[in-house]
Amino acid sequence: MQLQFLGGAGTVTGSRYLLSTDKHKILVDCGLYQGVKTLRRRNWARFPVEPASLDAVILTHAHIDHSGYLPALVKQGFRGRVYCTKATHQLSRVLLPDAGHLQEEDARYANRKKFSRHHPAEPLFTEADAWEALKYFEAMPFQIPFEPVPGLRVRYTPAGHILGSACVHVTAIEDERTVVFSGDVGRQVDLLMRPPEPIDHADILVCESTYGDRLHADEDPEATLADIVSRTAGRGGIVLIPAFAVGRAQAMLYLIHKLMGEGRIPQLPVYLNSPMAIKATEIFCHYHKEHRLTAEQCALIDDQTTYVRTVDESIDLNSKRFPCVIVSASGMASGGRVLHHLKTLLPNPRNSVVFAGFQAPGTRGDALVNGADRVKIHGEYWPVKAEVFNLDTLSAHGDYQEILDWLGQGNLAPERVYITHGEPLASDVMRKRIEERFSWEAEVPDLYETVNI
Repeated sequence: MQLQFLGGAGTVTGSRYLLSTDKHKILVDCGLYQGVKTLRRRNWARFPVEPASLDAVILTHAHIDHSGYLPALVKQGFRGRVYCTKATHQLSRVLLPDAGHLQEEDARYANRKKFSRHHPAEPLFTEADAWEALKYFEAMPFQIPFEPVPGLRVRYTPAGHILGSACVHVTAIEDERTVVFSGDVGRQVDLLMRPPEPIDHADILVCESTYGDRLHADEDPEATLADIVSRTAGRGGIVLIPAFAVGRAQAMLYLIHKLMGEGRIPQLPVYLNSPMAIKATEIFCHYHKEHRLTAEQCALIDDQTTYVRTVDESIDLNSKRFPCVIVSASGMASGGRVLHHLKTLLPNPRNSVVFAGFQAPGTRGDALVNGADRVKIHGEYWPVKAEVFNLDTLSAHGDYQEILDWLGQGNLAPERVYITHGEPLASDVMRKRIEERFSWEAEVPDLYETVNI
């Protein structure tokens, strides 16, 4: 087998790994690039291999930076199967059409306001393209091996992180050599998800490094959030929480309702303004056996949250002037309805904006948590007067210590570890830490680098 790094190298987005044998090609993850413009431009470049030559795609999980290029891939001629876990399949049916819809919506808005450099602005793919791509999906259970192509055996094991997230084990049947892709590795102790399952064998390991150079803050997120909400409500302000539609939105809703139930914050209206997050929350409640929350706790989220479904309801919500909590996607403020809330709420010092996880360089979220005094939204600059926070300890990614501890739980002795899905410094620090702790050979691959397995 040969492994080529088509994405997720030198950056924390756009995960794409090509596995090739003499007869077949499979792609592990098919992510969209997000963040700075130089990365986003890669989405528009010709795909590095002919899409029609790919036999299958294996997804680790549903997040857009791991799955979001699939509609474009199918649009360009891919006709193989897309394998994923059952929950990932259900979430992809929400995330991919929504991503297409948002791209169409953003293109229409850009054309109407004439702030795009492209005339006319066009989406990379449409909602219809996303639904077409979903026809090629096939859901597989955890732990049960399957053969996406003759000669290769694949198995999923739980990776924590978000609902349906998995490590991908690919074994060449002829010589039983195995390469394991970590996907995004979850926390050892998470508000919602169970810890990732240890890996017992890998000849080659491809490991993420989002937090390769950092530890999560040692703080009580409940106490911090309670203080933010109480102070903001006390001065008559609104708390806006930009949250990833899958995982973080549900965690923040649960936490808010828990704090209100315990009397630690005032009773406030809570709104979820993201059609995608609403559907993801319903899926989350359906799959309650795959995470920590009980059916009753899921029902608490569902029953006490006002779901904002229509555009008119969203516009009306944007006119609220009384204390409340609004949870809206996207988590890095890179698109979606949250942008309209930011334009309304950021200029007012009574309000607070609370991020809840990793903010990729170049995103509005990254700018805001690092103290920007203004941000560009829809072609205009908006002053930042509201308080801005980042509850980094609520991130769904394990930090470097948690990933090292996870790697040490199994019986691993890989010949080589490739460190991916991280910014350059984070990946290199992770490489050094793995070498120091385990004496494994580790390296950070370059984009498009090809290695023999």
